[in-house]
This record gives sequence, C-alpha cells and structure tokens, in this order.
Amino acid sequence: MRRAVERELEIIGEAVNQILKIDKTINISNSRRIVNLRNYVIHGYDKVDNVIIWGIISRDLPKLKEQIDSLIN
Repeated sequence: MRRAVERELEIIGEAVNQILKIDKTINISNSRRIVNLRNYVIHGYDKVDNVIIWGIISRDLPKLKEQIDSLIN
C-alpha cells in the first residue's frame, strides 16, 4: 500500500513538472514542492516519513485536486 501511494505521488509530481515545462503560466500552487516531493520519494525512498506522506495526502492533495479540476473546467 505504501509503495502504491508513493508511486502515485511520483506520477503527480512528474505530471506537474511536465505541465510547467509546456506552459509556465499555468498556476498550480506549491508546484515546486510537488516536484521536489517526487524527487525525494524517488531518490530518498529509504528516508520517506509516513507521517509527512499522510499529511500531504490528507491536507495538500484535496487542494491540488480542486486546482486541477478548475483548470480542466
């Protein structure tokens, strides 16, 4: 389960990174932190803290979903 969650966060981080490469004017708050999290999970997986990941899932992911839904609509 943990690895699946980490993988999804990696995918989200890579997607944000690619979006910003295509169009830097797209406003995604904390985009740099999202990409940095991706890099941290990929390269520092032995140091990933479950409490931090849970905080991101419960606090930050819903906000990101709202922003993405707004951009799509």
